[in-house]
Amino acid sequence: MLHLICHHSRAQIAAMVQETEQARHGLDAIAGVAREASRKGPPPVHLWNPPFCGDLDMRIASDGTWFYLKTPIGRAALVKLFASVLKREGDKYFLVTPVEKCGIVVEDAPFLAVELRADQAAQGRVLYFRTNVDDWVACGRDHALRFEREAETGGLKPYLHVRRNLWAKVTRALFYDLVELGEERDLDGERMFGVASAGEFFAMAPAASLQDFM
Repeated sequence: MLHLICHHSRAQIAAMVQETEQARHGLDAIAGVAREASRKGPPPVHLWNPPFCGDLDMRIASDGTWFYLKTPIGRAALVKLFASVLKREGDKYFLVTPVEKCGIVVEDAPFLAVELRADQAAQGRVLYFRTNVDDWVACGRDHALRFEREAETGGLKPYLHVRRNLWAKVTRALFYDLVELGEERDLDGERMFGVASAGEFFAMAPAASLQDFM
């Protein structure tokens, strides 16, 4: 009986090792395609519609950390490669190449906005955000800010549109910087508090209730 149990356990371990090696091979293939495509500029992910090839054991945690096989991916260059071929379809996220599409889990937003710079331009002040994968994004009509109510605390949680329905969560420290840059305006008969960038105004909350969201 013990022999049978041990044999079964060895078979399970062998199967797990094989699955892990296959997953790593698939991940290496995706990284290779991303590396090759990025030599000519950002990969044209929006043009790729390959068949679904299953889910990867990959997760982007709410703090922006990427995990593979439940282990943090420590190489920043590898994270940037995977981020360059990230695609969103509805509420699902995938790493894509021209020939395959693999699902991953995103706990909150796939990116973090970790640095803020305010510059003056012809259209007024422009807010530039750096993401955790070192992309600089100019906040404006095509890269909007949105503010969501946080269920747990009742505070506001800001997000920045990076590209093609992929968003970056703005860190708490930068949120306070945005509040410092904020102003009040009348919108549809209501006094709103928000922040302006590139000629656009992004409302955070009614001015009278702003303290409730801080």
